[in-house]
Amino acid sequence: MTRPFTTPATAGEVFSLIRTGSATTRSEIGKLTGLSRTAVSARVSALQSLGLIADDDEGPSTGGRPPSTLTFAKSAGLVLVVAIGRSRAQLAVTDLSGAILTAEDIDKSVGVGPAELMPEIAEHLKSILERIGRPSTDVIGVGLSIPGTVDVAAGASLDSPMMSGWDGVALAPYLASVTNAPLFADNDANVMALAELSERRESAPNLLMIKASTGLGAGIVLGGALQRGSLGAAGEIGHTKTAAARDMKCHCGDVGCVETVASGWALVDALQAQGRNVGHVRDVVRLALDGDSEARRLIRSSGRLVGDVISGAVNLLNPEVLVIGGDMAEADELFLAGLRESVYGNATALATRSLHIVSVSHGVQSGILGCAVLVLDNLLSVREIDRRVAESVR
Repeated sequence: MTRPFTTPATAGEVFSLIRTGSATTRSEIGKLTGLSRTAVSARVSALQSLGLIADDDEGPSTGGRPPSTLTFAKSAGLVLVVAIGRSRAQLAVTDLSGAILTAEDIDKSVGVGPAELMPEIAEHLKSILERIGRPSTDVIGVGLSIPGTVDVAAGASLDSPMMSGWDGVALAPYLASVTNAPLFADNDANVMALAELSERRESAPNLLMIKASTGLGAGIVLGGALQRGSLGAAGEIGHTKTAAARDMKCHCGDVGCVETVASGWALVDALQAQGRNVGHVRDVVRLALDGDSEARRLIRSSGRLVGDVISGAVNLLNPEVLVIGGDMAEADELFLAGLRESVYGNATALATRSLHIVSVSHGVQSGILGCAVLVLDNLLSVREIDRRVAESVR
């Protein structure tokens, strides 16, 4: 199908066709864009000069000389990924397609500040690059996620009740010894939503991502675009008030937040009060999966309470898909059962008529993949590629 253009397709648009596999030969590019053979060659040459595409093996012949196949040079650069949680940090290196080349976790104490954790992360990233034999000059960007509201422009936490000492601290300087590549930061649920969107861009351009782990958060995608809100605080569902938590004090300093009864830390507190040996929501999940009746009850109740809170969001946003991720998604048969009960019981019949409620596509790797998507959507966008092409010919 040809694409109508009021102006000729740019090099960035040609790159997008090759990157997504929509076009693999110069002839296909011409058909899709309406560009002349000369114009296609000029744009392809510009992209090759940036090292973004390459001529691969010869394609199938339709008579005469077989056309060369144009491929996205996904190994031409690297993305560093840092997904910081309340009790661990996940690190990874990906190629330019977002495929994970290597990954590792750093367990950390709850409450550790950036001055202690970020230098450790920097050293681990250096070690990872050495291990895979790639220089820091191959890194095109760093994707970083953190719980709570994030100042995307500053690359810093704006408001994270569970991450004391992080608010307002720019994080890029801590990684200057690793790379000079730009850092892109966002909320942890937001990057998970980006990972889901990359899988469901055509089938579900409107989705609601719920992260249920130590804390609770949401990522909102409408019309294929992540919605952060005016201050970046969209999706902070954990601090929505609920009658079930009336007069109960939350870690944010307020009372009545759903996190006080449905978050991972609330479940840990409940079991510890019973004398149980648990230190993290992952311990609660393990107990539940091993058949512990109280752990199973708490996780299902958590799903039900979260469902009560997000039913209004389902009515308001009418997503195609409601995706559940985070540590509690590991016990999906329990958490999702409770959540489905509340959502289908409280949201309107129309809003839930074709709603799919599913577990996250990439499991525990959802956050690191989302951080990679955050970088690649910025640095390999049509606008950015066109800027780089224009700069290269000056």
